[in-house]
Amino acid sequence: MRSGLIRVAELRTTLGEVSLLDVRYRMGGPGGPGEYAAGHIPRASYVDLDRDLAAAPGEHGRHPLPDLAVFEAAMRRAGVSAARPVVVYDDWAGHAAARCWWLLRHHGHRDVRVLDGGWPAWREAGGDVATGAGEATGPGDFTAAPGHLPTVDATTVRTAEVLVDARAAERYRGEVEPVDPVAGHVPGAVNVPSASNLDESGRFRDPAALAATYAEVGAVPGADVAVYCGSGVTAAHDVLALELAGVTAALYPGSWSEWVADPSRPVATG
Repeated sequence: MRSGLIRVAELRTTLGEVSLLDVRYRMGGPGGPGEYAAGHIPRASYVDLDRDLAAAPGEHGRHPLPDLAVFEAAMRRAGVSAARPVVVYDDWAGHAAARCWWLLRHHGHRDVRVLDGGWPAWREAGGDVATGAGEATGPGDFTAAPGHLPTVDATTVRTAEVLVDARAAERYRGEVEPVDPVAGHVPGAVNVPSASNLDESGRFRDPAALAATYAEVGAVPGADVAVYCGSGVTAAHDVLALELAGVTAALYPGSWSEWVADPSRPVATG
């Protein structure tokens, strides 16, 4: 086990000891609830990213942080308790799972891990599959108390010593923008696409390799680091990778979708 991650082999031996959350989600892809019903890891509860892990789109971006009461209720429905470890998985290279990992950690849960390789790794290993609606292992009692992980907002994001843009390189450079109305990046930001956190098998790279990648842009232990993406979801993937590398990073929840909502904010390209 690495901090923040758990491997399939260990999860198979500890299924009865953790709260397991299925957060399968893909922008523009198949619906997670249907995929969950068709097959999921036994004892997993489904958590909906749009409903449970984000508020409605608005001036603070496409995936603002969820209302505290909504998030707390969703975690309790899923059986989450402060005293019980949580494991989160998806089939989107860990992006949705990292969002849930970050939210739980930010709201005070001390033991949350992302299944390395997610649902594909579980299936490749021949893990058991359950079908149907599923149910939580028991009612949770988690109390959400935000502030345990750092954040920045539109007024403070540019004060970070190192500002990391987690989007694909072509979006960072402003060559394409498939989602938001303006292309480019926050002036001064450097680009470390979330895809670079993974190896060819879809698992997180070794901590030393991650540390070397982020050190190239100045994101080293002790530096003031913040991360953003399109809407605050995939940026959590970089925050997790940075934690594996020994670097604490703040998340900009509103990210690019909030930044460009105000036309007075500067935009860089190239």
